Amino acid sequence: MTTPRHAHHVHAVQRVALAQPRGIDQIVAGVSTSDGDGVKLTRVLHQTLQQRLDPYLMLDAFGSDNPGDYIGGFPSHPHRGFETVTYMISGRMRHRDSEGHEGLLSNGGVQWMTAGRGLIHSELPEQEEGLMEGFQLWLNLPARDKLRDPWYRDIQSEEIPEFTTPAGVHVRLIAGESHGIKGAMQREHTEPLYLDITMPPGTEFSQPLPDAHNALLYVFRESLYIGSSEIPTKRMAILGNGAGTDGVVLHAPASNHSPARALLIAGKPLHEPIAQYGPFVMNTREQVMQAVQDFQNGKLG
Repeated sequence: MTTPRHAHHVHAVQRVALAQPRGIDQIVAGVSTSDGDGVKLTRVLHQTLQQRLDPYLMLDAFGSDNPGDYIGGFPSHPHRGFETVTYMISGRMRHRDSEGHEGLLSNGGVQWMTAGRGLIHSELPEQEEGLMEGFQLWLNLPARDKLRDPWYRDIQSEEIPEFTTPAGVHVRLIAGESHGIKGAMQREHTEPLYLDITMPPGTEFSQPLPDAHNALLYVFRESLYIGSSEIPTKRMAILGNGAGTDGVVLHAPASNHSPARALLIAGKPLHEPIAQYGPFVMNTREQVMQAVQDFQNGKLG
């Protein structure tokens, strides 16, 4: 493979050995719901887990080959106070917003949007049939950045660094760093790590994590183990935060029929109050009421 698309595979992958890996605190099934214009999804990380998984506010998984489940998309809606990270595994979604940005999110691509003080955007499918599958993650902004200028970046699939370990584990690095390779995005205050990991049966993968960072693993193909605990498909494991732990070791059982696939997401908690009302996430109820008022007065774009 000498095509530029795979140029990032030539990096030497650093070996990782962990002395005190994390265990699992809790396994979460997620809640079936719908959002936008009737798009069916599973809310894996919901409001009751926001403090526990700070700086993350929400994780939605969507996946259907029935157009009725996704065709309505997400018509115009506002956001303020956080970042949205939309990762499209399969399918095509058109983004438009009040700042005049427009982009097409397609197979393997990511859109990283910083709502900051606010914008209004829509995400509508550009397909009438076939599979649409992906994830939307909400990452909080520190209090000092909640009213910053909106920003966004469309990251095409080929811009996401990837590597394969000697054992055959394939990793896509959306954010953070793994095995000496930097991901597509870095953020200083929350230090997000966002990996899409594909593990053939019988393989193992280790990822260092600072012990104070909150971390989750969402398995969406087959199942994985952390220690002796199985994480079945379509489940999220909240990883323990033991002092002195240095990361996590994932194991794909040899009994899996095909490669397991999971998102490993971690970040540095902000330890700030969270006040949320729908698409507005601030630190106080007053700030949220102000956001609603600004939206109603046309000040969000």
